[in-house]
Amino acid sequence: MAIEVHPAIVKSLRWSDEAQTRAFAEALASQMQSAGPELNATVQLRGDLGVGKTTFVRHLLKALGVEGRIKSPTYAVVEAYSVPPLDIWHFDFYRFNDPDEWSEAGFREIFASPGLKLVEWPEKAGQHLPAADLVLAIELLDGDHRGVCLQALTATGVHLLKA
Repeated sequence: MAIEVHPAIVKSLRWSDEAQTRAFAEALASQMQSAGPELNATVQLRGDLGVGKTTFVRHLLKALGVEGRIKSPTYAVVEAYSVPPLDIWHFDFYRFNDPDEWSEAGFREIFASPGLKLVEWPEKAGQHLPAADLVLAIELLDGDHRGVCLQALTATGVHLLKA
């Protein structure tokens, strides 16, 4: 299978409050659901501690149909969810001290399987982490406002960016 190469498509947003974060998460979830059961995407979330990455993921998972408490994977490194027919993994590599921990943890199989992979602190996994389809870089602006830069790096990312 040939790999499609796409120029990065960039979109910038400003979230003034958590309601706007939730609204974007719901729109993105809708795009993900429109891809159908064959969705296979990796979304990287970048930004400093406390900028709202996990809050965004919680809203996205709720919008995708995950019920109950959604835990941060900070200590467990990964939390798995299933909303048939979609399998979802939420990773947080913040506690990695060495990128080789990614390989040692056995994540290669998960990233090779279909489903949605949401990755916080992707830089901590170094070169081991497969390429992202979509990157959300979140930064704290004045007050509680967030600046969000979205980069679609594949055809799947372009589809998701339509949210």
